[in-house]
Amino acid sequence: MDRRGLLIILSSPSGAGKSTLARRLRDWDPTIRFSVSATTRAPRAGEVDGTDYHFVAEPNFRGLVTDGQMLEHAYVFGNFYGSPKAPVEDAINAGQDVLFDIDWQGAQQINGSDLNKHVLSIFLLPPSIAELKHRLESRRQDTTETINRRMLKSWDEISHWDA
Repeated sequence: MDRRGLLIILSSPSGAGKSTLARRLRDWDPTIRFSVSATTRAPRAGEVDGTDYHFVAEPNFRGLVTDGQMLEHAYVFGNFYGSPKAPVEDAINAGQDVLFDIDWQGAQQINGSDLNKHVLSIFLLPPSIAELKHRLESRRQDTTETINRRMLKSWDEISHWDA
């Protein structure tokens, strides 16, 4: 019997540790494929197109959504993010597990998709709200305004932890 791959979804508020855990899982098991998300935001220093994200223009992203080529997508903090569907389907059909580092909205969309029977969904909670804010500030990637928006959004995201 051929094994189909799993969709391993890590979701959490920004700063709760999903990217760190994703990196550790991939180090622990290099056969796990990482689902590289597409985004309309500009690359941050050191990010590589096709490795960290697929950086696309907004009209192109909207076209992918319209054409049904995104497994999930969301508008977050002024930019679109989403997971291209074809590489995920190819991987699970080949028996490879695929790891997602996405928000709760994306997790819900995948859980509601035709691939839901292959999903293992994990929602990470931060140790505390104070620690979450400290992590966002210590990354030094966002303005104070953006950090404050992320903190407000984290309350909403945490309310969906069991969804």
